[in-house]
Amino acid sequence: MSVSVIIVTIKKKNYLKSCLGSLLAQSKPPLEVIVIDNAPGSDYSQGISGQYPLVRIIKNPENLFYTGGMNKGIASSKGEFILCLNDDTVLDQDFICQALKGFSVARNIGMVSGKILRQDKKTLDSTGLFLSLWRTARERGYGQLDSGQFQKSGFVFGVSGAAAFYRRQMLEEIKESGDYFDSRFKMFYEDLDLCWRANNRGWRGYYIPSALIYHVRGGSFRPDSGIDKPIGRKYLDDRLHCGLIKNRYLTILKNERFPGFCLCFIPIFIYDICAWCYILFFHRKVIKLLLVQISNCRKQS
Repeated sequence: MSVSVIIVTIKKKNYLKSCLGSLLAQSKPPLEVIVIDNAPGSDYSQGISGQYPLVRIIKNPENLFYTGGMNKGIASSKGEFILCLNDDTVLDQDFICQALKGFSVARNIGMVSGKILRQDKKTLDSTGLFLSLWRTARERGYGQLDSGQFQKSGFVFGVSGAAAFYRRQMLEEIKESGDYFDSRFKMFYEDLDLCWRANNRGWRGYYIPSALIYHVRGGSFRPDSGIDKPIGRKYLDDRLHCGLIKNRYLTILKNERFPGFCLCFIPIFIYDICAWCYILFFHRKVIKLLLVQISNCRKQS
């Protein structure tokens, strides 16, 4: 069971070095580690190459964001299984060994989630990704203290993009126009979109609690004041907030089926009323940005 690891980085702080150190200490070493350097104009990747000669660096002339970077990395990888990581993650030394057990449960397991904890190693970040009634991504256990309440393995809707383990066969089957992740998303909802597409094609997700990984929530894009804090949208600038809203609607339009939309219409409606009231009071510039993006999409079509 060969594993390729893909990490996208924008060279923020020293997250990447900690992530790579935990990968190189795995009890089951990966076949390859590919770092996608999304920090154009820097010499950051040169230092990584010198310190970690077994790591392959792919340097981009421009920031391809999470989706573009991951697509490039997956396309150039060789493993039977693909572990997609944020650079602000650190793996337990048995993470890969334990997580691979999930793929053996059934032939249609295409995604595996471990238990993702915050950097304090006490607070849960995700024990699997789920589709909420209001059609957002729900990280099970998000922000709760870990008291062993999620110690049972089992099926989940999908996996968090912070530490997403995929079967290559599934990725190849569900890709769209050559994209594994929809490159239009850049970041936000790209993991839910992929998992929803997979479920619509008959693939399943599985949770393995013994596969431990630690994540700095928001470390790659939030200000320091927002790291590991709840209600992440409070710490997003207008541009990122615009992407968050746009991508949710795009995810629903791409993947929702009519019966499901009818069943969830009221929760979706209530959620949207609350979300748009928040935007009108605190982020009015987001409306202008959305209108500009809609106008650009119409011109391109």
